[in-house]
Amino acid sequence: MPEIFELQYPQSLGVFDDYAAAQKAVDFLSDEHFPVQNCLIVGTDLKQVERVTGRLTNGRVALAGAASGAWLGLLIGLLVGIFAEEGSWLGTVLGAVLLGVVFGVVWSLLGYAATRGQRDFSSVQKVVATKYEVLVEHKFLAQGQELLAKMPGRTIL
Repeated sequence: MPEIFELQYPQSLGVFDDYAAAQKAVDFLSDEHFPVQNCLIVGTDLKQVERVTGRLTNGRVALAGAASGAWLGLLIGLLVGIFAEEGSWLGTVLGAVLLGVVFGVVWSLLGYAATRGQRDFSSVQKVVATKYEVLVEHKFLAQGQELLAKMPGRTIL
């Protein structure tokens, strides 16, 4: 499958500020009957962005651990409950959820304590491109450039 992401002699048709602009250019080429199967949109100048979502406290860590443990306990309880004797199914499931909550709280607090305050916040991360380049097989470069020159409202860098 990796060969699908390769061109023999790729040439740059243009560099765009965002993915939507690059996608719009390729869509325009497609509307003009350009062989777009010979194109690649490549995100370049990658950077990691981290959004801080809140402060971590013992209470938040314990609550998150309890929720995670409850889900794990529910899953295990349901699986074990299938084989439980008639009438004890609900007790098995509730017991597993309770054990899961306890396990989740203890495990998450131990993990948080191990950081010794080095990271007292929660966050989400993603890698984003700052530019998007449209590449094309060398034999279609001139045709692609000619068509993109006619594109209304083009914003090629």
